[in-house]
Amino acid sequence: MRQRNQTSLADFIIEGLFDDSFLHLLLFILIMVLFLISVSGNTLTILLICADPRLHTPMYFLLSQLFLMDLMFVFTTIPKMATNYLFGKKSISFVGCAIQHFFYLSLGGAECLLLSLTSYDHYVAICHPLRYTVLMNRKVGLMMAVMSWLGASIESLIHTVFLMHLPFCEPQKIYHFYCEFPTIVKLLCGDVTVYETVVLISSVLLLLPIFLISTSYVFILHSVIQMHSDGGKRNAFGTSSSHLTVVSLLFDACIFSYMRPRSQRTPLQDKIGSVFYSIITPTLNL
Repeated sequence: MRQRNQTSLADFIIEGLFDDSFLHLLLFILIMVLFLISVSGNTLTILLICADPRLHTPMYFLLSQLFLMDLMFVFTTIPKMATNYLFGKKSISFVGCAIQHFFYLSLGGAECLLLSLTSYDHYVAICHPLRYTVLMNRKVGLMMAVMSWLGASIESLIHTVFLMHLPFCEPQKIYHFYCEFPTIVKLLCGDVTVYETVVLISSVLLLLPIFLISTSYVFILHSVIQMHSDGGKRNAFGTSSSHLTVVSLLFDACIFSYMRPRSQRTPLQDKIGSVFYSIITPTLNL
């Protein structure tokens, strides 16, 4: 394959998710229905939290940030995919690809960080209810949100700038429906072992939020078992189970998409995994 001139900002050819068959048309309609459900549901929930003074608590503030991340995530990937399919296009500009890569990586990372920090909120609420207003106030909630947004954005910016300055091979065809990191790496020319090692280390850091969440829920489970009230146990399990469901959906999809060896990856598997966490997970989180 020929190496692309690094000073060129040529468009990428993007394969997309659907072809012209009737079955794929039905799948496209299904994806768009899920997209509308996700957008409307997340938007209404955010507006409800903002409008109701009773929900102006650190817990609901963090939830509103999670809903905002889901809302932005679906807007990062689905509209471009839908536009290309409806107008018969198979391209995305170099700059557009870089922007899309930055936003989806930032939002995914921010959600992982915020979910791990939210587990601390659940830990305080269940294990130290009398000290909740002291340990979890508005300042702490705001700091958690800022840490999640800022930390993920900085890491994503570094990865995006470094990645998009590497030489690409021709043809610049992305076997996906958006500029996801693994599919772009496949287009790189030359020896990218060092960069892939850095990325693998970054992926392993994903285990840190999982460790924090697991530790929090060990203490939560211990506290719930010691509760004497059946109603208190049901409330605690209800709150914890919903959070754990969201955590498992997101982290399982991320591990499937980013922590598999390149030799075991196929374009179809990458697309299925991406559809799951880019549109299905934000819809199921409602």
